[in-house]
Amino acid sequence: MTTAPLQQNGQTTPSRHATARHALSKVPEVTALFWIIKVLTTGMGETASDFLAHVMDPMIAVALGGIGLVVSLVVQFSVRRYVAWIYWTTIVMVSVFGTMAADVMHVALGVPYLVATPFFLLALAAIFGVWYAAERTLSIHSVHTRRREVFYWATVLATFALGTAAGDLTATTMDLGYLGSGVMFAALIAVPALAHRWLRLDAIPSFWIAYVLTRPLGASFADWMAVSHERGGLDLGLGPVTAGWTAAILALVGYLAVSRKDVSR
Repeated sequence: MTTAPLQQNGQTTPSRHATARHALSKVPEVTALFWIIKVLTTGMGETASDFLAHVMDPMIAVALGGIGLVVSLVVQFSVRRYVAWIYWTTIVMVSVFGTMAADVMHVALGVPYLVATPFFLLALAAIFGVWYAAERTLSIHSVHTRRREVFYWATVLATFALGTAAGDLTATTMDLGYLGSGVMFAALIAVPALAHRWLRLDAIPSFWIAYVLTRPLGASFADWMAVSHERGGLDLGLGPVTAGWTAAILALVGYLAVSRKDVSR
């Protein structure tokens, strides 16, 4: 039985049931650090995936990425509330495996990015459609149940695969280069924020549009830092770029784990 809200000093206070459900939130609060770490994980996942494919057999790399994703998801689903290092480890593994999924379609199966990008876009739209039909909301602040968490992580995986294909489409197929793509997506990611502020675009579509764009944004700049001068990059190498972005992620996630500034109140 649901406990009714309580009245204290003329104000309504949350019921014990509502408070308990809110305390079990499985996702972080959306802060500036959320977006910074998200972009870092996208770039790190891009270069880490490419690095693994270069130092070992690509099929083994994909298998290891899949195992890492499954293990991290099992741990994420096993905890009852948001835990910074568990959540962001899962995001990193989704980033790595999402990159591999897009690359497998292009390299192994020969699917052009011009086809892969709308394919992943349709897959994302289908997930959103099923999620909304089942739950009547796409808000990340509603991720309190197991079913909604399944929808959430399916959406996250689809956004990473879509972002990878879109970033490679603009950088290679459309010949914008990695730096040009990064600059373009940096401009595009401001659009939903401005539309939300000035055109009253609802917060939920604004969030998910920006979320999708973080993937090609981070991946484009990470690739630009890693690839050779001949390919328009800084030639820092896949390994060093992966290590550098990983160190930044560890530092910021460590700060959040200690400060708990991204925990729902």
